Amino acid sequence: MKPVLVVNSGSSSLKYQVLDTDSNESLLSSLVERVTDHRVAFQQMLAELSASNIEIQAIGHRVVHGGAKFSAPVVLTAEVISEIEKLVPLAPLHNPGNLSGIRAAIAEFPSLTQVAVFDTAFHQTMPASSYSYAIDANLAAQYGVRKYGFHGSSYAYVTAQAAEFLGKDLRDLNAIILHLGNGASACAIKNGKSFDTSMGMSPLPGLVMGTRSGDIDPAIIFYLHNAAGMGFDEIDLLLNGQSGLRGLTGSGDLRDVLERAQQNDPAAVLAIEVYVQRIKHYLGAYLAELGQIDAVVFTAGVGENSSPIRALVCAGLQSLGIVVNQQLNQEHASGNRSISAASSKSQVLVIPTNEELEIATRVAEFLR
Repeated sequence: MKPVLVVNSGSSSLKYQVLDTDSNESLLSSLVERVTDHRVAFQQMLAELSASNIEIQAIGHRVVHGGAKFSAPVVLTAEVISEIEKLVPLAPLHNPGNLSGIRAAIAEFPSLTQVAVFDTAFHQTMPASSYSYAIDANLAAQYGVRKYGFHGSSYAYVTAQAAEFLGKDLRDLNAIILHLGNGASACAIKNGKSFDTSMGMSPLPGLVMGTRSGDIDPAIIFYLHNAAGMGFDEIDLLLNGQSGLRGLTGSGDLRDVLERAQQNDPAAVLAIEVYVQRIKHYLGAYLAELGQIDAVVFTAGVGENSSPIRALVCAGLQSLGIVVNQQLNQEHASGNRSISAASSKSQVLVIPTNEELEIATRVAEFLR
């Protein structure tokens, strides 16, 4: 099969990769950061693609929110694009950027098949007990108010990699995966499928993130509106863009916060404590939901590269059968690896995610 171009057009970045789906080889990849005009960024991508002389067969687009309607990859048509637009209020930081990349690609490659792969699709296997909110059932059904979950392409890839690494049939794998990046979430994997996840109707709830608050008391929104006179758009911006690590320390970059914490900066020390405690909260909850697990898996930028965070998350979990080998944890190794101590009942794994390869694979399977 000819190469597939994967476009991940975010709110302020354009990440793309051309992959040979027969060999899984990356033929071209790049990241354009601090994007203010997606058209300019897309033209930069086209210039690099043209210079490479790679002939692509299809284009796969990462789309963050697919709602309840999209549980599998789908060819991008005017109707599908319209549905993605309707979901913008649920993913205001992501879907608009996704749509910019989609429109630019369709304009430039009108004859190529273009496929949307949704972050939410992986979580369509969650039972109703996991995705339902305890509000008026008729209202929830009318407006689609439920948990959808995100980072689905990452979880699909890492789940399969974890099963292979452990030598288990995917259908027998129970694991807790921690996708820790600027955006962060946790997922309970039961029998190889999503059973529960920390993000909800939008990517806002759950773990503490770079600029997003994660879980808060929803009454805080109304309190800030009434007591502080803040408009709902202003509160939306606060919770999505000015909270999390940035809200606690002024910086949304965990590396900066860790460095300051090591220098005993009180705000940074507290931020790391809050960040780690929230992860432990979900890890413990999912362990209770799943019972015995095969592995705790760290992935994404922080999960793959921050040995201090991995150590802090697993500290004190010996009674739950989760023990890290500190020497293995601190090694700067690449690829899939175990950092478990010999006494650990559950494996502790570090598995680099590859969302672009997962998307390209789904596109190739869909076209076949």
